[in-house]
Amino acid sequence: MKMNKRFEVRHPEKLKNQSMPMAKKPPWIKVKAPLSEGYKETKKIVKQNNLKTICEEASCPNIGECWSRGHATFLIMGDICTRGCAFCNVKTGVPFKLDMLEPDRIGLSVKKMKLRHVVITSVDRDDLPDGGAQHYVKTIDAIKRYSPSTTVEILTPDFLKCDDDVILPILNSEPDVFNHNLETVPSLYPVVRPGARYFTSLRLLKRVKETKQSIFTKSGIMVGMGENRIEVSQLMDDLRAAEVDFLTIGQYLQPTPKHFPVKEFVAPETFEHYKKLALGKGFLLVSSTPLTRSSFHADDDFELLKEARRKALDAKKNVNKKRI
Repeated sequence: MKMNKRFEVRHPEKLKNQSMPMAKKPPWIKVKAPLSEGYKETKKIVKQNNLKTICEEASCPNIGECWSRGHATFLIMGDICTRGCAFCNVKTGVPFKLDMLEPDRIGLSVKKMKLRHVVITSVDRDDLPDGGAQHYVKTIDAIKRYSPSTTVEILTPDFLKCDDDVILPILNSEPDVFNHNLETVPSLYPVVRPGARYFTSLRLLKRVKETKQSIFTKSGIMVGMGENRIEVSQLMDDLRAAEVDFLTIGQYLQPTPKHFPVKEFVAPETFEHYKKLALGKGFLLVSSTPLTRSSFHADDDFELLKEARRKALDAKKNVNKKRI
């Protein structure tokens, strides 16, 4: 049987790229192969329900640990993206029509897996008038219907080609965490994230806070792509100006020789420096390690995030009492 043309090449936009050598990973990057029974059970549930995960599609190094704990980040709206970011291993091409039964399958899977916290992300769907916003709404609603006690975190695209109000129905569905990753510093956007706009992403995060102050906002970047410390510090300031609560910082890992090359394997000490710097700038929570990814330990981090907000509010109340 002949393969559909849209699947013959995973990254058609990268075919002409010069093959870059894959740098050897340092000891602090290496992870164990996924072999546990928990991993196998999670994989079984994902396959049985015909679901996609960003864990598989983006070749996440933490898949073994997360799936062993029964956690997975579900990828909605298919596994073909309309963008072609230089760092990403998700397929690029012309997507299929939306699967209208997918939200219910996600909801049922969340219930079956007994998840206390779930992360939902998606490919970019520039082919859709609303960028897939309504599909997010249906998925959030389905999760709350099938598993009311599960908290919901979404990791969205930038909705670049849509009206600003396109995210309002998503916010009205009240996800607990709204995550949108800046991915890298603005100077690298033309080569690393050419289909996106740095300030569009910042504006999206700011709009969430302006509309629903109670929703936690989150963003993440990769380092080791050629950025410098001053640029990372400025990015942190930009995110705080948008009132972002939670920042994640992780090491960029090159998926294939055709992808953007790793410029540096950032030392663990530098990640610790970034964490202290970010906390000093006012983020409620910061995860900064070589293997940090947006949804890594998301369930535990959500509990820490709630506690950090409670402490911040208590501290603010105490300051106000002293002024009276």
